[in-house]
Amino acid sequence: MIWKFKALYVMMLPIMAYFLVFSYYPLVRGFIISFQEFRLIGNRPFIGFDNYITVLKDHAFWEMLQNTLLLGGGMLVIGFIMPILLALSLNEILQAWFKKVVQMIVYIPHLFSWVVVGGMWILMLSPDTGIVNGIIKLVGAEKPIAFMSSADSARWVMVLTSVWKEMGFICILYLATIVAINPALYEAARMDGANRWQLVRYVTLPSLVSTMKVVIMLNVLSILRIFDQIIVMRNGAIAKKVDVIMMYTYQKGILEFKVGLATSAGFLVIFATLLITLVTRAIIRYDEG
Repeated sequence: MIWKFKALYVMMLPIMAYFLVFSYYPLVRGFIISFQEFRLIGNRPFIGFDNYITVLKDHAFWEMLQNTLLLGGGMLVIGFIMPILLALSLNEILQAWFKKVVQMIVYIPHLFSWVVVGGMWILMLSPDTGIVNGIIKLVGAEKPIAFMSSADSARWVMVLTSVWKEMGFICILYLATIVAINPALYEAARMDGANRWQLVRYVTLPSLVSTMKVVIMLNVLSILRIFDQIIVMRNGAIAKKVDVIMMYTYQKGILEFKVGLATSAGFLVIFATLLITLVTRAIIRYDEG
């Protein structure tokens, strides 16, 4: 039986080798390092759970975890609602050319890295030359708002810019699902006297449930892995309010070269992500379709 499909197995070997070398081996090696007092040269003695205990006793770790949950929770909730509203709005546009133009405009930010997007928003939110403060001055504000140096607004900036960047991509997923809805469902609802809002509520939204579940799971998996945006947009004035758990691993592993602490913090993130994912999967009944 194996020899019957030997060509397929041979084709799979490069893929398996890639994952073994670049995914599973680093994962296992990192797990071992998390139990060691890591040194670049010399012995690396095993110290048990000391690295994990040190991380869990570190006040900075818990502060960054709190920031991560607040930022990730905001991105999860707002990033779930806004693409649905955008997709429903675009679906109501009758002019096909205008719909395509809007789709392209809202999708473009997803293609750019956070270096580009973050730098753009830092310039736009500048209190001196930013276009946002320019608009605020036009409506009568006397003083510009320092969005990127105010701890009160920093978290909102991070959440909203993240939602803005990914909203177009998620919107496309919903639009693809809406296009696949059987037109007969809409015709039957109209014959029963349903208005436009009722069509959305009783036909469109129920048909989007499976896609909603996928989007929720994808967003939940990324809650504790926020990093690129923060390292690009943070500054000393707001660092305490926006530094996330991945910044902790970066600081310990790269800046301080405490690799054992960094890997133990990384595996705590993996375990927490697994737990959150399992709980979310059960709550939304993901396997029920």
